[in-house]
Amino acid sequence: MYSISFEPESLLPRERLLEEGAEKLSNQELLAILLRTGTKGNSVFSLANRLLSSLESLSELKQLTVQELQTLSGVGKVKAIEIKAMIELGKRINQSEYRNMEQILSSEKLAKRLMQDLADKKQEHLIAIYLDTQNQIIKQETIFIGTVMKSIAEPREILHYAIKYMATSVIIVHNHPSGKPRPSRNDDQFTEAIKKASDLLGLVLLDHLIIGGNQYYSYREETDLL
Repeated sequence: MYSISFEPESLLPRERLLEEGAEKLSNQELLAILLRTGTKGNSVFSLANRLLSSLESLSELKQLTVQELQTLSGVGKVKAIEIKAMIELGKRINQSEYRNMEQILSSEKLAKRLMQDLADKKQEHLIAIYLDTQNQIIKQETIFIGTVMKSIAEPREILHYAIKYMATSVIIVHNHPSGKPRPSRNDDQFTEAIKKASDLLGLVLLDHLIIGGNQYYSYREETDLL
């Protein structure tokens, strides 16, 4: 039970961030930290929730102008400016990350980069990396987490984002928690299905990488499927 002498709503998200990491916080909690304080009769949580509830999706937040943010009750000019600055900084971080990935866009270097994220995972992760005509990365999406089976990893799930982002090529990456990157028959069938579906859409499947511990397998390097 919190004491009534302070506002736990404004303190708890900060404490959780320190103890558990920012990725554990909800959108409401992250926004509450940024807003810092509420208004008379409205806690910072209520203010954050009201702002988020006014959006159809979180991505719409970046489209609001400073003036539009100020129309929300409790969001003054200073808070509106801080929100816009946060969004712009996040955008620039993403752009910087994509540029760095573009510089190492070879099967070996990309695999080594992704080993840092996937080598120790206990479940299989399927990631799709979408690129434009200049081989610049548009977006990286985790399609699902679980067991890579044909019935789960349907081509339409991957190609949906390719169409959404107007990508011209894609790289598929998944890990083997066993630590052995050698592909299974299911992996071969999945690659063949993705290749066929990509060809129908005029999309180039550049590679399918399998990460196993500190090793990798590249379909483009090792087979003639691509």
